[in-house]
Amino acid sequence: MSGKHVVTAVVALAVGIVTGVSGTAWTQGRHPHIASAQKSLAAAEKQLMEAVHHYGGHRARALELTQQARAELREALEYARTHAGEFE
Repeated sequence: MSGKHVVTAVVALAVGIVTGVSGTAWTQGRHPHIASAQKSLAAAEKQLMEAVHHYGGHRARALELTQQARAELREALEYARTHAGEFE
């Protein structure tokens, strides 16, 4: 990787971390139940990814559904950000 690409990658990572941290703080303060669900789903996803056995395809399906649920929560928070008046 060239020096320019390394700098670009580091900047992108830093922006992602800052955005994620500020987004997390906003979520926990305004939408604690969504934040809790996000944490639980992230933990479940991690466990499913680390599982050794495939359980007849059910592990993969559970992982897919967990990822789908996380995406839905991200969309819910985006909705909350753009419709803040509904949450006061």
